Amino acid sequence: MDERIGHFLNFLAVEKNASSNTIAAYRNDLSQFTVFLVAASPGKALNGTSQEMVVRYVEHLRDVQNYKEATVARKVAAVKSFYGFLAAEGLVDHDPTEHLKSPQVGKTLPRALTVAEVDELLEQPARRNTPEARRDKAMLELLYATGLRVTELVSLDLNDIALESDPVTVRCVGKGERERVLPLHQRPVDELRQYIFHVRPKLVRNRRETALFVNRRGERLTRQGFWLILKNYAREANLDRTITPHTLRHTYATHMLSGGMPLRNVQDALGHASISTTQIYTHLTDDQKRREYDKAHPRA
Repeated sequence: MDERIGHFLNFLAVEKNASSNTIAAYRNDLSQFTVFLVAASPGKALNGTSQEMVVRYVEHLRDVQNYKEATVARKVAAVKSFYGFLAAEGLVDHDPTEHLKSPQVGKTLPRALTVAEVDELLEQPARRNTPEARRDKAMLELLYATGLRVTELVSLDLNDIALESDPVTVRCVGKGERERVLPLHQRPVDELRQYIFHVRPKLVRNRRETALFVNRRGERLTRQGFWLILKNYAREANLDRTITPHTLRHTYATHMLSGGMPLRNVQDALGHASISTTQIYTHLTDDQKRREYDKAHPRA
């Protein structure tokens, strides 16, 4: 990896307080860009890059790699941020991306699950009589009850659940190291108690393990591991759409707003730095109201 990429990633970590996932995404995108440059223009690499070369890279992403426009836009944004940093630090003679327009991507609204679909999804683990299924039930109930990001979910430690408090709360640390403490209603609390006291001890092999949710090897569950678990339950629930861990977060926010929770409260619960990020869900609830109106009105 080019030394300047290392400097940039360190800048993101130290100065921008970027998460490990964000840094990993930048590393992958910039490594891919470097591989393209070396193949297209041996010997020049990052130093002699022109705007024309960056445009060729964008065309390569679209026409050869067949990436979706949102992916192309993300990768181009990574390159632009990188060269902006290099130019500001005096590490390149010029910024070849300075006048490059970023690909325009239409904002697609996330689709929330219905209450019936959530019920069906959350009932799937109960059909398996295994310790892992009881763990999964606790995870799904907690995710839908709080709107946690999947990274926040798998990063939880045992002591982040305050079972003795009233109400029971979960403490998590989100983007930008922002901490929030969320109250839990009775259903996830019941599942968590069952998991913590009766199931987790069967899965954990090292008594010093601090992770709340562990895999069958007794180690902290990963994001990828949770995604596979969710994917299997969604298939068993016959949900005819793509379900991702973020789907439950979208669903939580939409259902809370539909139920009357103030937008500011939803923002706090989700850990959004800006309320404009949360406002996307007001559009979701408006769309749902419109669909319900169209379905109900005889002339719609």
